[in-house]
Amino acid sequence: MKFYLILIFIALFQFLSAQVEISGKVTDRKGEPLVGVNIYFDGTYDGATSDVEGDFKILTSLTGKQVLIASFVGYKTYKQEFDIKKTNIVNDIELKESSSSLGAVVITAGSFEASDEKKAVIFKPLDIVTTAGGLADIPSAINTLPGTQTVGEEGKLFVRGGDSYETQTFIDGMIVDNPYESTMPDIPSRGRFSPFLFKGTIFSSGGYSAEYGQALSSALILQTNDLPTESVTSLSFMSVGAGAAHTKKWDKTSLALSADYFNLGPYFALINQEFDWKESPNGIGSTLTFRQKTDKDGMIKVYGQAGSGKSKLKYPGYYDVSSTNTVELKDDNAYINATYRDMHGEKLISNGGISFTYNADNFNVAGDKVKENTMNSQLRYNMTYLLSDDIQIKFGGDLWTRNYSQGYKNQDLTVDVKSEFSDNIVSAFAESEWKVSKHFAVRAGLRSEHSGYINRSSLAPRVSLAYKTGDNSQVSFAYGNFYQSPQKNYLLFTDNLNFESAKHFMLNYQLVKNKRTFRIEAYYKDYDRLVKYDSLYKPDPASYNNNGTGYARGIDLFWRDNSMNNIDYWISYSYIDTERNYQDFLSTATPIFVSDHNLSVVYKHFIPKIASQVGLTYKFASGRPYYNPENPEYLADRTKTYNDLSFNISYLTSLWDNFTIVYFSVGNILGLEQTFGYRYSLNPDSSGNYESYEIKPGAKRFVFLGVFISI
Repeated sequence: MKFYLILIFIALFQFLSAQVEISGKVTDRKGEPLVGVNIYFDGTYDGATSDVEGDFKILTSLTGKQVLIASFVGYKTYKQEFDIKKTNIVNDIELKESSSSLGAVVITAGSFEASDEKKAVIFKPLDIVTTAGGLADIPSAINTLPGTQTVGEEGKLFVRGGDSYETQTFIDGMIVDNPYESTMPDIPSRGRFSPFLFKGTIFSSGGYSAEYGQALSSALILQTNDLPTESVTSLSFMSVGAGAAHTKKWDKTSLALSADYFNLGPYFALINQEFDWKESPNGIGSTLTFRQKTDKDGMIKVYGQAGSGKSKLKYPGYYDVSSTNTVELKDDNAYINATYRDMHGEKLISNGGISFTYNADNFNVAGDKVKENTMNSQLRYNMTYLLSDDIQIKFGGDLWTRNYSQGYKNQDLTVDVKSEFSDNIVSAFAESEWKVSKHFAVRAGLRSEHSGYINRSSLAPRVSLAYKTGDNSQVSFAYGNFYQSPQKNYLLFTDNLNFESAKHFMLNYQLVKNKRTFRIEAYYKDYDRLVKYDSLYKPDPASYNNNGTGYARGIDLFWRDNSMNNIDYWISYSYIDTERNYQDFLSTATPIFVSDHNLSVVYKHFIPKIASQVGLTYKFASGRPYYNPENPEYLADRTKTYNDLSFNISYLTSLWDNFTIVYFSVGNILGLEQTFGYRYSLNPDSSGNYESYEIKPGAKRFVFLGVFISI
């Protein structure tokens, strides 16, 4: 469990403590704000991107005459000369649409962004870290969007009837095999990555581009930052640990280093826990971020992180929940991602990368030892050809190498039992987006993948259509086939399996006007070839097959309003009807991670008089199924409804003439009882009854306090 809140004040500091500030608003000819516009000084790397309100701020040490440039796809390039002195400059920019893209339609079905990825993304880093209850965790913030499920004992993304493994995370196009931190049973995990590593977050709840694969349900697409605006050093002191970070910026290069230490022992001593911890979670972590501008459009990015942690607790037994076993976890992980992007002339864009993932989890359960090792790597290269202002073609491929091993040693045995496999997945794709007119757009693609280990191939067509129904509204439709390799726990025992598959159908309506967004999307998913088995970890290959099936259908609603000064809020609602017959299910039923109804209300208010931002998040979820062996109807029992109201506040101040943020948050501030499910003993007692164990949060409330100082 790492807490990346140390980075909250770094971003705020960049906004608030410039030597010279050039600010303004970017709008179109109708006065509507434009989001994601690239604004920079010609011949330099000082620049910014307009936010969801069209506002921008550039922090610079430049002086003298400089040419400010604003560029945006579909609009004519803006240029204006300034004589920069040691005073702030306010300059609004109006962009004129190019004739070929005047009021052009954009594709939105399935992809949760304000338009397409060249324009505004719904979630920026500050959106994530200021969402109450999220504690600067990307998946937690995404879980306030429609289509997601509240699964409190997991903390991962469950999307539209899909299990958590069906959502893949991509960083600059590179797949991340272990996006979550290792954790104990029924202890929610967190994402491994800081939100401030990224300039944008695209959440695709289905129907995503042929560029991305190996995900049955959804894709979380993260785009890393370019060069920072300035050098900064920071310290953090938190109720769960401490950290330090330093970013050094040169003309065309930047290097950032950070280190953190976390220990929940002192916190657990103050806040009573439901779990019987024998050693509270603790560990260390570090990150390195390198950026190098190679030419006007070229950029090399390198990101690496490493961490180590350990914990120990008493946990109910697997066979008999009335007894307890000591469970100990030691984990080590490392991830490195290196990418390169450049533009060749005015028509061709190339980008590629290489990544490596290492993860080792060592469990000791009452003397029995289980060791899991993952070592994955990926090589990827894509090219985009801009045939015209209205047509672009993208194509490329990648090689993904997976290596996984699992060792088991019983305390009564002298030899280890070890299983392992290696797989090479080769993929290629081609996709074209064509703006047929300013009212109609088409994106069509084809993706092919081949797994060497199971010797299976897939061919996945995908298409999206969008039609503009008015100046501010449009409808979109998306269809696609999606494939994913069986989970590694299955491949340990057999290679006689096929890709799992799903078909997505989505119809979307979106209205964006006056800083308000309304979306409604209906969808249907048809699952096929899901893995089924009688008993997991059974070495008999014949016990695993692809006979599993399922479906998911539902409707998602979203409303966001940031038209009021210093106020931003959004409301998400989802209804889902889904059933599966997969894994060891006794019959077709709704999976245990699904709530039919999910509601989120997020409110944020910046109060200038006290230099503070206040946030509230309310979440509701209807009861989830759980297995009760005393009920003859399979998965017919439901938990009680889930309710949570969380609060946070960020106070901007100064300590010893250094910019400081004091951050305080409380999860489930009302202390409402929450139950995520029940576990039962495998066998009945002498009276024929099954002992049960209630799965609950570690505490009714989670309280966090942090002080972040910039030196």
